[in-house]
Amino acid sequence: MKKVLFINTGGTISSSYQENGLTPTQSAENILAEIPELKEICEIDAHNLMSIDSTNTQPEDWASIARMVHRSLDQYDGIVIAHGTDTMAYTASALSFMLGTVDKPVVVTGSQVSILAEHSDSKKNVIDSFLTACGEVAGVFVVFNGKIINGSRSSKIRTRSYNAFESINYPYIGLVENGKVVYTEGVFANRSTVRHPYNDGYASEVFLLRLIPGTNPAIFDAIQGLGYKGIVIEGFGMGGVPFKERSLISKIEELMKDGMSIVVTTQCPYEGGDLTIYEVGQKVLEKGVIPGYDMTTEALVTKMMWALGQTTDPAGVAKIMATNYADEVSLPADTASL
Repeated sequence: MKKVLFINTGGTISSSYQENGLTPTQSAENILAEIPELKEICEIDAHNLMSIDSTNTQPEDWASIARMVHRSLDQYDGIVIAHGTDTMAYTASALSFMLGTVDKPVVVTGSQVSILAEHSDSKKNVIDSFLTACGEVAGVFVVFNGKIINGSRSSKIRTRSYNAFESINYPYIGLVENGKVVYTEGVFANRSTVRHPYNDGYASEVFLLRLIPGTNPAIFDAIQGLGYKGIVIEGFGMGGVPFKERSLISKIEELMKDGMSIVVTTQCPYEGGDLTIYEVGQKVLEKGVIPGYDMTTEALVTKMMWALGQTTDPAGVAKIMATNYADEVSLPADTASL
């Protein structure tokens, strides 16, 4: 029987109603006690790393989770992390970069309803996560509502429904159906043999700016004055940035000359951006911004923080941002046909 580590960090799954609303109160042991059938799947060790609403999650917490996972991987066949849904995609993305190449499944899950509620989605999500953690495919995954999602491609798109998470611009790694993990055919065809080392360094000074018609160019002066080292800009459509009335181009150019790293992406979650198609994209691309392509906003933000934790040289940051660290998944030699 395989052995899995269960790490509790809080979130709705561990919450109960308190004076000021739902608050994480339940321990890892409490959660496991509500799902006795897990004993038939694997041996489990439980650990309570933190107990917070994920809205309160900070980059320091990503590093703490990464360190515990990294220290524990040699002792277990897989790891399951209970986490709040609100920032789960950020944590899963950050772990995808910090952990580097992992040889075992690292699964992040949670629920829309507390483990203590009668009709909660928590039991299914946790069971599905342990089945995935006992599987043969390694990587960082979000498991939710029967879907196995690459961690750096996950995004929360619904606030109440059980199918809260989606895989953005990338196929599901697999599904959990009738108690069995079914991996997606062909999803591993382009897997890389390049191995990336563990590195939990980060710089939290990254600002996310979503453009609206009429955005004041002076916002960039304010951002620079606050000491930010990087900006992720969500432009319009394919990633367009206005260059006529209230042009933002000159301010972006100024910041880049001062050493700021800037990514330009699209506000649209699906199908990605392309700064080469329209003039409003080419104008900003000519200044040397980093294209966001089809990455999620959560992945772009966490990857830039991670990149800036390794170097503040804009050329070095651009190289890291252009390198694929998180779409590969690993397979043991005897399962290469999956």
